[in-house]
Amino acid sequence: NLAVLQFLPITHHPDPLTMSDQFPFQGEQPNKGWVLGDKQPIPYPGEHKCLIPSELKTCYPLIISAMVPRPIALVSSMSASGVGNVAPFSYSGCVAHDPMTLIVSTCRKPGGGPKDTCANAVETKEFVVNIMSEWFVESANHTCGNFLDNEDEMAIAGLTPLPSKMVKPPRVGESAINFECKLVDTKDIINAAGQVTATLLFGEVVAVHVHSSVLDEEWEGKPRIDVEKLKPLGRLGGNTYTRVGGTFDLARPDRPVTGR
Repeated sequence: NLAVLQFLPITHHPDPLTMSDQFPFQGEQPNKGWVLGDKQPIPYPGEHKCLIPSELKTCYPLIISAMVPRPIALVSSMSASGVGNVAPFSYSGCVAHDPMTLIVSTCRKPGGGPKDTCANAVETKEFVVNIMSEWFVESANHTCGNFLDNEDEMAIAGLTPLPSKMVKPPRVGESAINFECKLVDTKDIINAAGQVTATLLFGEVVAVHVHSSVLDEEWEGKPRIDVEKLKPLGRLGGNTYTRVGGTFDLARPDRPVTGR
C-alpha cells in the first residue's frame, strides 16, 4: 500500500525525539468516504491562472514554492586534491531502484561557474548523499553559505566526517542515512540565452549506510526505513523547511494492502 506523508512547516524547533508525542503520526486518509466516481474539487473559490515562465521576471520563487515538499540531498564531495565540501540541494530525488540511482541538480554560481559540489563530482566521479533530519538541521543548513573553494564546510559547521566504504568523500556522521554514489551521467540545463544554468548529476548508489535505530529489516532482503524515527526534512519556498508530521496509508487499486 502507498504510505502518504503529512508535512508540517517548521515554525519552531521542539525536541525532535518527542515529536511523536506532539503530532499523531499514523492517521486516517483525508477523505475516507470517497468512492470511485466522486468528484474532489479544489476547496477554495477562484480559478486557475496561466503563468508563462518566459514572461516572468524570475521563475525561482514560483518553482520552489510550488514543487513541494522537496527532499534535501546533503551532498558531501571531495576535490581531486583532497579538499572536502558539503552542501544541501533540494533539487534532488531518486530516479531508479535497479540500479539504485539518485539525482542532484546543482545550479550555477552567480558568475556562471559550477558550484564546488558539481566540480568535485565531475572531476572525481564520486559523491555522497546524506539525508537531513531534524536533530542536525542547524549545522546542515549552515553549509549552504558562501565559502571559499579551499574551505571545508563540514568542519566549519561542526559536522562529523566518517569514512565511506566505496568512495573517497566522507559521510556525514550526524545523518542516519548515507548513499555512496558513483557519477554515471550528467546533463546540463541550458536557458534561452544559451547559458548553462544547472547541471544534473546522476549517481549510482554503490553503498548505503543506515543507522540501526531507523532500519526496519522485518522483511528479509527488503530493508525499509522507519520514517517516524528518521524525522526527515523537506524544503518549501524561501527559507521554510517542513517536517513529516504524520502519515496515512492508502492502498493502490492494483495491489493488495500488504505483502509488498
